[in-house]
Amino acid sequence: MSEQRESTPLEIGSEIELEITGMAHGGVSVARHDGRVVFVADAIPGERVLARVTDQKKKSFARAAVTRVLDASADRRDHVWDEASVERDPAERAGGAEFGHIDLARQRVLKAEVLVDSMARFGDIELASEEGEDFAETLAELVEAAPGDDEANGLGYRTRVRLHVDPETGAAGPYAARSRTVIPVSSLPLATEGVNQIAPLFEAMRGLQTIDLIDPSNDDPRMLFTEVGAKERRGEKDLVGELVEDRGFMVRAGGFWQVHREAPSMLFGAVHDAVAELIEAGQFDPAAANLDLYGGAGLLAAAMAEAAGPGLKITSVESDPAATDNAAENLSEIVGARAITARVDRHLAELLDAAAPVRDRLRRGTVVLDPPRSGAGGDVTAQLAQLSPANIVYVACDPVALARDTKSLLDSGYDLLELRAFDIFPHTHHFESLAVFSRGE
Repeated sequence: MSEQRESTPLEIGSEIELEITGMAHGGVSVARHDGRVVFVADAIPGERVLARVTDQKKKSFARAAVTRVLDASADRRDHVWDEASVERDPAERAGGAEFGHIDLARQRVLKAEVLVDSMARFGDIELASEEGEDFAETLAELVEAAPGDDEANGLGYRTRVRLHVDPETGAAGPYAARSRTVIPVSSLPLATEGVNQIAPLFEAMRGLQTIDLIDPSNDDPRMLFTEVGAKERRGEKDLVGELVEDRGFMVRAGGFWQVHREAPSMLFGAVHDAVAELIEAGQFDPAAANLDLYGGAGLLAAAMAEAAGPGLKITSVESDPAATDNAAENLSEIVGARAITARVDRHLAELLDAAAPVRDRLRRGTVVLDPPRSGAGGDVTAQLAQLSPANIVYVACDPVALARDTKSLLDSGYDLLELRAFDIFPHTHHFESLAVFSRGE
């Protein structure tokens, strides 16, 4: 290793030599320069790099992007997307594949470490095995790969992609990382073949703001357009068919659905298994007032029903009226299911004012929730604690939000029974988690 260069001021555009010491939540690595934290894009912990300062407005930290790798990690690979490679100028790198230069197995270790760190720092819970071993390595094995991803090197999985249109050239492409600059690209390696077939990457798309490419599992690929100045995408309300194992779902083309081709089945199966384990332990009451919060098109409510059987009583709560309509249709064969349009916090407030028999049925119930990236938050977790359902099955797309909500639930008397993680966003820092809580007695 060469001697450290003389200290360089942290000025925008300046290049500094850094030793990468760790990975932060958000897909950037961590280094220090004269004691100041620097978040570094396109690096791997353990590397020594030359990086260009891109932001230093915050006193507590600066941001930089790798321009040259001086000592490479054994896990560094050629980037899966040429247009995001470290060989390009940082301002001209396509965003959306920030882990694309890292070996797939190492990506999962890094995600596991982020989850362990988040739970310790924000959840006040140490994830340690019964043998007292460091749990990060163990958990890395539980950051479960989706079927087929290892064989395909984590490529070709995205069934939904948004492109932005350059207002001057009409070129369609992703934004650069942390930028509104459109980067023209020649392919979308993370996307399915169906998405790539319809992607207008070599056409001028003037007059449009965004292009959403959709490749449903049980329907034909299609594009949704947002014209300049328009508030609604063309084709937004069209229904498309999705297939989860042998169960069909109808979803608005512009509505929420998991982007990985295998993610709906993985999460369906994870919730099904969690409920099945609660049933086996005698902790699940199908006739109670069970809830599916942030229910979307009804995927997780259907998973509960498949595990619990035809006697399940469940209410799916979703603030988007169109998604509620989809859920009502998708759950129509479940006699005890209903879908309502309401904000989750307002619906829970109404339940808190309900009569004693209703509250008792809620207390015997199980709640599954899949909140947005910000998590359920303090207000909703406090309401859940007051309602005190027997079990909570929490699906999370952000580890810090999950950790914060975990602390709230543990402080309210719940026990964490199970924690799983799913690598359904290969070559990005994102992953999904599932946590199962049961009310302590």
